[in-house]
Amino acid sequence: MNESAKIILPLPMEILSPNVAYASYGGRMKKASATKKYRRITCEAMLEERIDTAPWDFVEVSAVFFFKDKRRRDPDNAQAAMKAVYDGIVDSGLVIDDDWDHMRRIPPERAVDRDYPRVELTITKATRPLARMIHSR
Repeated sequence: MNESAKIILPLPMEILSPNVAYASYGGRMKKASATKKYRRITCEAMLEERIDTAPWDFVEVSAVFFFKDKRRRDPDNAQAAMKAVYDGIVDSGLVIDDDWDHMRRIPPERAVDRDYPRVELTITKATRPLARMIHSR
């Protein structure tokens, strides 16, 4: 049986999107602050799960984005805005790194919840793909 954890986070702040320009010093500081906050929120949510078997060797992370409306959105931008989440999972000690040898990111899904926009993450302990096992020696 696969072990897994499910956490619920607020939607990433707009500044975490790769499409948001932040050329000024103030903009860079705002993005850094937002990244640090989202990373901390993720780490705390993971620690609340109290997973005694950590660290896991390899995980799969899937995300469902619940938006207030059905507007078109780019799934690549949604996934890129989650970088701080992947770092927060590592910070929690669940997995030792968020590189290809330790984490697979499943393409995100989209849903609508007008009253409660959020991201639901499922982190599942998985078997490392054979190709990665061979190359990681």
